[in-house]
Parts: sequence; C-alpha cells; structure tokens
Amino acid sequence: KNTLMQLISLLSYFTCWESAVSFSSIKMISRFTIATAILAAATQTVAFAPANKHAVLSSTTSINMGPPIDPSAPVTETYGEGSRKYRRTVYTHNEWVKHRSSDRFVNNLTTLTGSGIYKNIGKEVLATTSVAAFVWAWNLVSGGYEDFSGVMHDPLIASKWATEIGLPLTIFTTLSPSLGLLLVFRTNASYNRWDEARKFWGLNINHTRDLNRMATAWYGNDSSPGSASAPKQIAKAIDPAEREYLLGQVSLFTWAFVRSMKRHLSPPDEDEEDYIAELKSRLSPEQADAIISATHRPNRALFDLSVAIEKLPM
Repeated sequence: KNTLMQLISLLSYFTCWESAVSFSSIKMISRFTIATAILAAATQTVAFAPANKHAVLSSTTSINMGPPIDPSAPVTETYGEGSRKYRRTVYTHNEWVKHRSSDRFVNNLTTLTGSGIYKNIGKEVLATTSVAAFVWAWNLVSGGYEDFSGVMHDPLIASKWATEIGLPLTIFTTLSPSLGLLLVFRTNASYNRWDEARKFWGLNINHTRDLNRMATAWYGNDSSPGSASAPKQIAKAIDPAEREYLLGQVSLFTWAFVRSMKRHLSPPDEDEEDYIAELKSRLSPEQADAIISATHRPNRALFDLSVAIEKLPM
C-alpha cells in the first residue's frame, strides 16, 4: 500500500507540473496519448471492472484520425486548429514507410491544393503575392521594362510622382542568416517542449498502469490471506465480490483521473459535454458530481483514488 500511495504522490506531482508548463505545449499531446490510457484503465479484468452496476461502458471519445466525414461539419474543422482534435492516431511504421517513399515528392505536389497547411496560410500567401504583383506592375509602368528581345521600353507613366518603389537588398541579405537561425532555434525549442511534455505524459500513463497492476496482484494473490496456500479460516476473510468492487473502484478512479486530466487540458467547448456524460455513465452520481463540481478536477480524482487505495485490505 505504501508503494501505491507513492504512485499517487507521483501522479499529484504530474498534476502540479502540467499547471506550470505552457498550455499549448501539453494540449497538443493530450489527445495523442489519452486513448491508450483510457483503454488501459477500462480493460476487462477483475481490477478494471466497473463498480457501478448501471454503468455504461460506451464512450463518446473518438480515436480515429482525420477530419469529420459529415458534409454538414464546419469547414474550419477540416484543417488547421479545428482539425487538431481529430489527430489521435499514433505515427506507426506504415506511416513512416509512406513518409520516406521515393514518390513522396510527387505525392506532395498532387495533394498541394488540398493541403491543410496551404489552406491555413492561404490568406497570408495571397496578401504577400498581391503586394509583390502590385510592386512589379507599378515598376513596370513607371520605370519602363525590358522585353525578351533585350529592347528597353519607356515607362507608360511619365510623371515626377510616378517613381519606382522598392527596398534595398542589403536589409534582406543582412537579416537572412539571423532570421534563419532564429527559426531553427524556435523550431527546436517547440519540439523540445513537445517531447518533454510527451515524456511526462508517458510516465503518467505508466504509473497509472503500475498502480492498477500492483493493486490487483497484492490484493488476494498467493502471498495474501485468501490464497490457496493460506489457511482456510483466513481464506474466508476475502470476499470475491468485495475484492471485485474495491479493485473496480481503484480502476474507475484511475480512469477518472486520466479523463479529468484530458478535460483539464482541453478547451471547454470541445470536451466539456462528453466529459460530463462519460463521468456520469461510469461513476455513481455522488462520485461524478464531486469531481465535476471540483475547482481542480484532476486533484479531486486523485483524492478519490487515494481513498480507494486506502480501503484496500493490504
């Protein structure tokens, strides 16, 4: 039990840590790994059985990757920030083989018009291209031009106020190396933040799995009262129904902690309704209301998990 409580302390540390780091760095990976944790906490074993007899095991959380196929879905959810909540599939070996294929250049060209990045920055590209086209056309009519035969033509507008516009190249040649290094450093820093958050979230998942595994193994195993090697009078001390209920409580509050962490790191309009529905379908009304009404829901779920561990007769 002391080891299990130490795991609870580690989970509490991760909860405090996520409050200190940037919201944008961790929210990117919460969808990426939360499905695995929920499935692990909901595995159909004795330790992961629901304690609520009226609980519904269905979940509205989708783990499929890609934009919605419903034609009535908003266009903004098919690319950019709106499509982020649908990106929940792990990058596997098959995707890596496709990524390093020798035909990837041709594939990238054929999918250019449907690229989410292109659509996301389309307005900026259009504005920049429009300004460049205007400068080119203005200099053409105000400063003259040279045709393909090498003949120089006079400007179409001959006036004192009709002068060519432009910027000296010295500014760009001077700032380009610094700008390139800045972009590289910012990119590396963003990936480092993502990687750090992913590692901490992975440790969070591993500790929750270890907690349920040890609770199942230490409550009623071969070295516990109630095992086959124990005296018969001691074996009666463990009630199988009570064991299933107590381990089910540990499982449910482990799931509640992970699910509350996901909701804590998600926008309210994206996950609040599903979160409340899932809690009420799995937990008892009193347990669900206590977590939903809490100021810090992950901490409340950790408290309930600590109480469930304390009730285990180990």
